[in-house]
Amino acid sequence: MREPLPVFPYHPDPVATGAIVQSDTECSCCGRARGYIYAGPVYAAENLRDRLCPWCIADGSAADRFEAQFTDVVDDVPMDRLFAITQRTPGFSGWQQERWLIHCADGAAFLGPAGAAELAAYPDASASLRQELTSWPKPQAEQYLNALTRDGQPTAYLFQCRACGTHLAYADAT
Repeated sequence: MREPLPVFPYHPDPVATGAIVQSDTECSCCGRARGYIYAGPVYAAENLRDRLCPWCIADGSAADRFEAQFTDVVDDVPMDRLFAITQRTPGFSGWQQERWLIHCADGAAFLGPAGAAELAAYPDASASLRQELTSWPKPQAEQYLNALTRDGQPTAYLFQCRACGTHLAYADAT
């Protein structure tokens, strides 16, 4: 029987997003095979992709031992939250450099990749994407937004503010 996965407030369902997968691989940090392994990006000197368990990410031991980070935060957030997001939260894979969205002075919760169909249920996220594309001609921006796909490209990355519940998104492609 597998032990329950740790709780990640900034990435509430990392199995659904594909960041954590079932595996019998031993963790390079704790040396244990716990039934799950992290399959997302790891920024460290050593190649650690598919080699860290969720528990070593959650407790910070993977970040400490390997000087690893799992995502990038470009906005200003308090240091404790920055460390929680970059060093104790599973990241996600994008087409370009991933970035964690910030809202209400805290990191938003990553809900997963999304296409135009999924974003239809989140008009606030669609509005945040339109805001990001204000320098584009409107017809071109709308064509881009309608072309978004969950499993292909371009892809949107859906977040939800942990404080106010607003949905946010950004999109990228190769």
